[in-house]
Amino acid sequence: MIDHDAIESIKQLKARYFRLLDAKDWEALRLLFADDAVVDMRGEGGRETDTADAFIESLKADLDGVTTVHHGHTPEIVLSSATTATGIWAMEDELWWPEGAPLRHMHGFGHYHETYQLADGRWRLTAMTLTRLHRLLE
Repeated sequence: MIDHDAIESIKQLKARYFRLLDAKDWEALRLLFADDAVVDMRGEGGRETDTADAFIESLKADLDGVTTVHHGHTPEIVLSSATTATGIWAMEDELWWPEGAPLRHMHGFGHYHETYQLADGRWRLTAMTLTRLHRLLE
């Protein structure tokens, strides 16, 4: 039997991720991750971090002064147990850098590959990898 409540909770988690990322609400964003979450942004030219705190610090450094819009679509969520799940999300993002930056605008497309765990009554991200299909740069 499919646990529709769990799947909906994971969808809400990811919706909050996109909103909080674009709002630059770092404290609230941090709460969506397990402490030991591994985030791999190497495909972005970024880094791999092995804690949620390190990931949030890297986001702060990379996105300071950058206006962002992220959208997630067509989630494929699979519950692997009552407390674990995996997901793949199609994504689209746009980023605008401040005047004088080496890059002005990026419009990207790709996928988030994620794992989740239910702990203390809340689903959290335990791993996330972003892969790109296409990127338009100005």
